[in-house]
Amino acid sequence: VEVAGENDGSELGCGFGRFTHAQIPWTIRYDEVLTVIEGQLEIRVGDQSHVLNEKDSIWLPAGTELVYQAESALVHYAIHPANWNNNT
Repeated sequence: VEVAGENDGSELGCGFGRFTHAQIPWTIRYDEVLTVIEGQLEIRVGDQSHVLNEKDSIWLPAGTELVYQAESALVHYAIHPANWNNNT
């Protein structure tokens, strides 16, 4: 669920996301801050693993190749720029 973002003209996008039985490889094209609200989220970057529990946060710079992995996690995200999908 998006709270703010490109649709309302904001340069900052933020909202909430639910990961359920997730294993999502991704290369992020924006700066991102994630905070775990409930559950546990693992972020694998190369051979490093970052395990985030409730109330943990992480900053991920644009260009990071990673895998989001969780059985069940509710996260708050903030990304910049919000219009990352339009930037090539």
